[in-house]
Amino acid sequence: MEAVKEEKKKEIAKKIAEPIIPAKEAVYLEGPKSRGYEFIFLFKVAWEFFKGLRSLHFVGPCITVFGSARFKEDHIYYKQAMEFGRRIAETGFTTMTGGGPGIMEAANRGAFEAGGKSVGCNIKLPFEQHYNKYLTKAVTFDHFFIRKTLLIKYSYAFIIMPGGFGTMDEFFETLTLVQTKTITEFPIVIFGKEFYADLMVAIEDMAEKGTISQEDLDLVLLTDDIDEAMNHISKYITSNYEIKKRRRIPWLFEKS
Repeated sequence: MEAVKEEKKKEIAKKIAEPIIPAKEAVYLEGPKSRGYEFIFLFKVAWEFFKGLRSLHFVGPCITVFGSARFKEDHIYYKQAMEFGRRIAETGFTTMTGGGPGIMEAANRGAFEAGGKSVGCNIKLPFEQHYNKYLTKAVTFDHFFIRKTLLIKYSYAFIIMPGGFGTMDEFFETLTLVQTKTITEFPIVIFGKEFYADLMVAIEDMAEKGTISQEDLDLVLLTDDIDEAMNHISKYITSNYEIKKRRRIPWLFEKS
């Protein structure tokens, strides 16, 4: 009996010691890879970019919704994200997300059920991430940096729903690009005053300590009101941009 208990303890200890996200390959302090390896990596990245650009070229102007993959459909954040998707569809924009479950599924679902375009940029992960079933267009990536680039490239506004590390990564990268005028000053909405209260205090503290300017605080709208969020986005876009439809010329080998 004691031997069985000891064996179980060893199994539990082994599981705890295992990495949450298993490495694709063992990497030690071996220095730079060979030039051949790096060339192949460069080719794979270029090919993945090409596939993404080809797949998303005609999705139309998008509004990207970022948020956690872990909220279930009975959660208030899921329901609010669905409403955002529906409202985005009503404006004529395409709803774009990371293509997975949780907030992403909810936003895609709201757009899909409203008859709008619903796009997902998925990522290959050993857990959590899988396509949701409310997509009219989807593409899967191996690399986060390619996925994030395309989530930003086709969007004219960004809605940050409650989320974790991934959502924060996407939020701050987008905010940095807007702050540095690397991309045009598209509206960024942070949805969830209570959830993001501490984060906003930290951002305001940055301004007080001079690591960002006071004007940078105006780059985001913090709200709990979907109407306020959509009015902010619509007013900003209609007063600054004109949507121009392009004649569709299919890419080589493009999938329908």
